[in-house]
Amino acid sequence: MTTGLNMWSDVSSISNSILVDATFVVREATVFLPHVLQFSDMTGGNTRKNYGYNSNTAGTIGESTDLTSTTFAATAMQTLTPKEIGLQYFVTDLRAESESPDRIKTDAGRDLGLAAAAKIDGDIYDLFGSLTGGSAGGTGTGGTPTWGFIAAAIAQARSANKRSNVPLVCFVHGYVWSVLAKSASVAGSSLAQAPGYTEEITRNGYVATFMGVPLYQFYRDVAGQASTGLKNAVIPREALAVDWRRPIRVEGDRDASLRGTEFNMSAVYAAGIWRPELGVYFDALAATPTS
Repeated sequence: MTTGLNMWSDVSSISNSILVDATFVVREATVFLPHVLQFSDMTGGNTRKNYGYNSNTAGTIGESTDLTSTTFAATAMQTLTPKEIGLQYFVTDLRAESESPDRIKTDAGRDLGLAAAAKIDGDIYDLFGSLTGGSAGGTGTGGTPTWGFIAAAIAQARSANKRSNVPLVCFVHGYVWSVLAKSASVAGSSLAQAPGYTEEITRNGYVATFMGVPLYQFYRDVAGQASTGLKNAVIPREALAVDWRRPIRVEGDRDASLRGTEFNMSAVYAAGIWRPELGVYFDALAATPTS
């Protein structure tokens, strides 16, 4: 019988663990920001306002009618109020020198930028419920999503903008899209009336446009909203706005007394409704797909 074996258990408690690159918390890349109106011509905390003229209607007049003046004046409509956001990571020298697989300094800076982008996109999403151009689907309580929800929202948005060729975009939550894709693919219980859509959705999982409007999926947290509905939207660029006063910046600041480096992220911007009467939202159930 062999004795005096040299085994892993003898050294496992003092051996280094095998380290792999750390992963980031999953964050959604900016989906909404590229499709809203953006200002970048000011700095500081001054508010930005837009103004709108009142609307008048022409009427039939007689040959001897003496026209009288009608009021035509601009009044304040919306206000964008800047705010500052920030986040800091402090990395000690010992930590930075000890975790080479982590690349802690590089990763910290990257994550700070991702956190800022996620915050701004979240602020834009929170404005969907303030759109006043119309509402479709299961408004308020949500409903099982159908293609009719999107069709109605697009039609209402075109009506609100008073033209059929207005450039629009449609934002649909991925769980809502799952229901729509199932209904229009081979996974559906009946054959779709547009075979091209059926094939495209079955092969690719999405279609680029519907009724001439680009479709974009987003994946925000749906916790607690499976039965109450989640807002989706159809908007032109002017409906919502972001006013940049100081772009996202990540700066390192060495602190010799604490023997480490601060990584500070900050940005100043305003996110708000700009022409809410031009956009439409619809509520739809966004339960986690299970079949």
